[in-house]
Amino acid sequence: MLCSSSERTRETLKRISGGLRGGVEVRIEERLYAASASGLLQRLHEVDASVDSVMLIGHCPALQELALSLAGGGADLGRLSERLPTAGLATLAFRGSWDELAPGAAQLTALVTPNELEASRSS
Repeated sequence: MLCSSSERTRETLKRISGGLRGGVEVRIEERLYAASASGLLQRLHEVDASVDSVMLIGHCPALQELALSLAGGGADLGRLSERLPTAGLATLAFRGSWDELAPGAAQLTALVTPNELEASRSS
């Protein structure tokens, strides 16, 4: 898990950490705080090839721009292009090594917003 060093992102990390399974490596990185979409992609290129998945906790608009760039398709692309709300989760999947991750190489498999989570709890 890669997390910006900002107070808000660390608060998000704290809130979700209870739902994480053991063995998750967390890295809080200052350089993610002001990173552009291309800077975030560069950081993902540095992820070790042995790592199967990464959660990136950062800031909009860079996160939204990165997700839109990487997603070559997905049912929720329209919603993602409208807005990635605070604490929203865009899940993308791709095959290949991290250094091969490029625009259009992934598929947007889910987009979940805090409002949707709250509504599902009320049901």
